[in-house]
Parts: sequence; C-alpha cells; structure tokens
Amino acid sequence: MPSSIFTLPHSLLTAVLVALSISACQPIGAGKSDNVTENWSCQSQTVPFAYSACRIDGQALSNPRYSLQLFWQQADNSGNNNQPLLTFDNLLVALPPEQTLDFAMNAGMYNETYAPIGYTVIEGKELRALNLKAGGGNFHLLPNGVMWWDKAGKVQITESNALDKQLRNGKAQPWYATQSGPMLVINNEIHPQFNPDSTSIKLRNGVGVCSDGSLQFVNSEAPVSFYQFATLFRNDLNCPNALFLDGGIASALYAPTIDKHDKKEMGVMIGLIETKK
Repeated sequence: MPSSIFTLPHSLLTAVLVALSISACQPIGAGKSDNVTENWSCQSQTVPFAYSACRIDGQALSNPRYSLQLFWQQADNSGNNNQPLLTFDNLLVALPPEQTLDFAMNAGMYNETYAPIGYTVIEGKELRALNLKAGGGNFHLLPNGVMWWDKAGKVQITESNALDKQLRNGKAQPWYATQSGPMLVINNEIHPQFNPDSTSIKLRNGVGVCSDGSLQFVNSEAPVSFYQFATLFRNDLNCPNALFLDGGIASALYAPTIDKHDKKEMGVMIGLIETKK
C-alpha cells in the first residue's frame, strides 16, 4: 500500500510541501521566460502551436522610462536619414547608451528598397501616406489596418478606412503609425476572408491590443494559417483587435530574454525602449 504523505519522515514531508507550494505558484501552461516584470515580459509557448510572445502592460507606456517606437532609417555623416537600418544589430548600434532595446520585431510590409508600402508616421512626421488602394497580396486582403499611438502612448489598431475618417476630422493624431494587412481580428471577429480549413501555412507575426489593455507581439515558430493565427489572438490572448505584420522570410523577432535574435533584413521595425537614468 502506498505511503500517505502524513506518514513520511519530517524532512521528506517538508520537501514535498515546499515543492507543492512552488508548483501552485506557476501558471498553468506557462512557457519559457527569463524576464517577467510588471511592465513587460517575453515568453515562448507551445500551445496551440509554437510561438513567442512579448507582452507590454497598457499602463507601462505612460511611464517615461518606457517608450514604444518605430525605427526605419539611420543618419548618415551629413545628418540626413536616408539609409534603412535593415537589421536589429544596426538598430542596437544606433541607440544612445542610456537606452536599452527590450524587444523588437518587424513592423510591416516593405518594397524592394525596404521602404514601407503603407501609412508610416515616426515622431509625428508622416513618411508614407495612408494606402487605401486596391491590389493583390496580403496587404490588400481587406480589411487591412493601422497600429498607431499618440504622444501619450495610447495604442490602437484601427481599420484603414476608419482611420482615414479619424485623420480627416482630427480625432486621430498619430505620433507613431504603421499600416499592414490583413487585419487578423476586427472588433472581436476573425477576418471574414479567413478559411478555417486553409492549407496555406507560413511563419507569421502580428500584434494585438487586448481586452486587459495590454499589447501582445507574437511571432509564430511554426507555420500556421491566417485563421489559426487570428484565433490565437482572439481566443487565447483575448485581443479584440489584431493586425498581421508580415510572414515567411520577413517575420523577425529580437527578444534576448528568450534567446531570440533574428538576423534578417527588414524595413520598419517596432521596439520597446527602456531609458535608464
């Protein structure tokens, strides 16, 4: 007959109780994480498929210590910004010494010169106009959308035509903005053109604004369909609005706390900057 826990020697009983108390503090299904703070964290998960996710608490961006930024071009010797940064390594070199890049990923689709093909705003300057044209490819799988935030750090994901109206009437004043497509989740509904039975699977990355006010930046580590990727944001991460950023060879993540540092070349990048006093 197996021994009861209450008949174990005192030293062994203590060890068992400590182990039980530790396991009780671990969230069910938690993935690998080397850095979990009140403000942000990055984790690797295996369910419902393999993916890495970096989460920012919604209130963190009101703290001057943290800022979400877009990066595209670097200054040349004359002070002009004209050459794309291309890689996370170049971005790291370009940062001032008091700033740390906590994590970053590619921030949207680009052309053959690594210029963004959609609406792009960096520090209040419009670098590319809102793209409402019809066309082929994922970007034009309508509805597409824009991730944008104001100077106060309030982040939103808005369908492109809806944002166009907000820009015209002055209700939207982006400090940063990046347009991509398709939308993955729109007001808690999966994109109407996604097929649950699709066999078109690729590596994909995207971002969601979630019901608890947090942001979730997700990079799939396994090929998935659009429907599977959107379902992750809506059902597992509770993000009523989510935007596809890119996929395949363009999907890139820098998250050193979980040993992710892609060496790919890309256009605009998005990153969480931590400024130390």
